Amino acid sequence: MHGCGYGYGYGYGYWSMNYPLWQIGIPGGLLIAFVAVVHVFISHFAVGGGAYLVLLERKANRGNDAGLLDYVRKHSKFFALLTLVTGAVTGVGIWFTIGLVSPEATSSLIHTFVWGWAIEWVFFFVEIAAALIYAYSWDRLDRAAHMAVGWVYFVAAWASLVIINGILTYMLTPGRWLQTHAFWNGFFNPTYWPSVVVRCGIAVVLAGMFGLVTGLRMYRPVREQVLRYAGMWIMVGTLFLVLPARWYFVDFPPESKAYFDVILPSMRHMVYLGAIAAGLSFLLAAVFAVAKPTWMRTSIVTVILLCGFVLIGTGEYTREMARKPYAIGSYIYSNDLRVAQMASLDAVGFANSGKWMNPQQGDLNRGRQMFAMQCGVCHSVDGYRAMKPRVDGWGTEFATDVLQHLPLLRGTMPPFAGNEQDRTAVGTYLASLSPAAIDLQLPDAELGRQVFGRRCSMCHTVGGKFRPLSLAGMDADSIDSLLTQLDSLNPEMPGFHGSERERKALAVFLQSGTPYQPTGAQGGTR
Repeated sequence: MHGCGYGYGYGYGYWSMNYPLWQIGIPGGLLIAFVAVVHVFISHFAVGGGAYLVLLERKANRGNDAGLLDYVRKHSKFFALLTLVTGAVTGVGIWFTIGLVSPEATSSLIHTFVWGWAIEWVFFFVEIAAALIYAYSWDRLDRAAHMAVGWVYFVAAWASLVIINGILTYMLTPGRWLQTHAFWNGFFNPTYWPSVVVRCGIAVVLAGMFGLVTGLRMYRPVREQVLRYAGMWIMVGTLFLVLPARWYFVDFPPESKAYFDVILPSMRHMVYLGAIAAGLSFLLAAVFAVAKPTWMRTSIVTVILLCGFVLIGTGEYTREMARKPYAIGSYIYSNDLRVAQMASLDAVGFANSGKWMNPQQGDLNRGRQMFAMQCGVCHSVDGYRAMKPRVDGWGTEFATDVLQHLPLLRGTMPPFAGNEQDRTAVGTYLASLSPAAIDLQLPDAELGRQVFGRRCSMCHTVGGKFRPLSLAGMDADSIDSLLTQLDSLNPEMPGFHGSERERKALAVFLQSGTPYQPTGAQGGTR
């Protein structure tokens, strides 16, 4: 079956060029993130919560604790409602959104792991049946049979996590699959084992967090007993995340590790935020659930739940960004173009290759279409990751030149696919978004600072960490001379496309050594 999928994928030209474009006003990647984070939050609770229920039921049965058993009964119905309704709806939502936003990558995942998906769906069906039976058969089954149903649910839920984890980690680190295209090489990839351990730890944490939600509504002394038990799950699960998370990071691709240092400090900030959320939830659970459960209030539980959501959100953000510029590492780019087809697209032309392109339109309209198809999954014109402020004051020539150097300018971006005519069309469109001119009457230092912001800050900083420019000891005339030959000094660098006045002002600014570290839309955050 896998061989059939592999042959089909390469036998019929450019798959991603054969799908119509789906646009809703925001980048598709952002829509996927909204749905996925909610689903992952609920689905990990669905795994850990299964074990939480059956172990707590066993504890209640062994102690003949009617009050605790009453809590487990109530929690099981809350559990079934939340996981089977919200979890299932968001799960379907993920398939819907990824199929529309990234049909090429979705098709590849289905063909590569068709039997994995089939097995996971069987386990999911078992989960649904077992969860419903468990929640609504308390008075119909004896203790042993009821607990057996609970264990069936947990095993099926955990098996689903194990299978999905193999596919998700494959997208980041396909490993030997890139050479063999063998199912097991893709499934048991370099980050498989650390990721599955981390996810199990998160499932334990979330089981405890949602245990607090229902436990807070119980009467004393069951309330204190449940809060202590749930708090211990949070604490143990949090401690279980520390070393596995480090192990997970060690197996990241080298280029992904570089993102944490200087290219994408937002990833480093997300890791810190996730660590703070985990630490805060541990501390609150230790104090208000384990040590002093009588102090627990709805506001504290709300904060703990938010910490859990932040932990999931930061983890998913880090994993997704670490894949850039790929949807599937070294195989399919994030804009749904296969790595293997790029050379052909450069030769034939992007506009001439897609069924949904009209190459006879003018440059502006063709550029708009190609921007949407190659950039729209991550960028919008005016909204999230907006291009309009990024291209402020760009001319067509400069924008066209920049498109030749995207992987160097921004390591998280795929290379532009297409020939010179395609680049000119997209460059024309980008230049039309924000054609503001610089005031040439400004003093040299201020004019140079603005020129640097528009022409250089996407790649360089002055006094910063990201590709810092150090021109100490050079006078303005020497720097000006260098600016006239940028593309010959480094073929991967766009040439200078401004006027002579702008170039000389830039040289004065660089010679002054005034710090410039871009933030926000203009060049991203370093």
